[in-house]
Amino acid sequence: MIFATIDVGSNAIRMLLTDVRTVEDEVIFERMTMLRVPVRLGEDAFSRGKISDDKAKMLIKTMCGFREIIDGFHVTDTMACATSALREAKNGKELAKQIKKKTGIDLKIIDGKKEAKLIYANHIEKNFDPRYSYLYIDVGGGSTEITYVGNGVRKSKSFNVGCIRLKEGFVLKETRKEMDKWLRKTVRGNNVIGIGSGGNIRSLYLLAGKVNNEPLKITDLEDVDELLHNYSVEERVTELGLKPDRADVIVHACHIYSHILNVCHIQTIHAPIIGLSDGMVHELYSKHKKKFME
Repeated sequence: MIFATIDVGSNAIRMLLTDVRTVEDEVIFERMTMLRVPVRLGEDAFSRGKISDDKAKMLIKTMCGFREIIDGFHVTDTMACATSALREAKNGKELAKQIKKKTGIDLKIIDGKKEAKLIYANHIEKNFDPRYSYLYIDVGGGSTEITYVGNGVRKSKSFNVGCIRLKEGFVLKETRKEMDKWLRKTVRGNNVIGIGSGGNIRSLYLLAGKVNNEPLKITDLEDVDELLHNYSVEERVTELGLKPDRADVIVHACHIYSHILNVCHIQTIHAPIIGLSDGMVHELYSKHKKKFME
């Protein structure tokens, strides 16, 4: 089966194509290709409260292009989710209706709790030491999704603390305090390891020179933060190889990750190649698996 999953985020719109098959009773999830279009819907949503006509056209054109690719690959099923930017945009629901009409793609505007649940659906913690507790952290453009797994419990929360919001000065002090309070109340004990997901943590991982699934230490993030401040935004693109739409927000993403780890006294964080799109793949697989079993 081939699944297409679309993540309409605050910074970029991504489509992941994944081949899911069974080999000797083991389910294999193979990433075929990831397409990424840097529309940056959050710039409009967080400053104006709506998506401008120009960005709305870019969004619809992107989704039309994704539709053509989906048809070309004879995809088994598709799931599309919009997060923080369209959650806040006054015209978010109307844009979702237009996309449905033009492409047939049912774009769901999900809340932060659902977003955190989908990210956790990757269950990466099962690959690590069961004696530890784990904190999933996904820092996006508009929000940060956090899930704590440990001591027989799982708790998730979404906060409007994202790298675009932080860059533009739209993160409220009350929201930061709420996040810190929740973290201190929820994350218990010393045996806690971080699991980061999404493009920001992967970029920080590569900038730190990490390879072979080696975890990032809190001191590595501090070193990367210092490195980034030695380069202009343009130099981060030309010298460090960052994407233009990542280069101006990566410092803010680094600050959010470092802050969360410090609040929770977590020393290391893993950065597997997973994100919201991968979590959607697991949800689609569960849906089709149930159909086959009926």
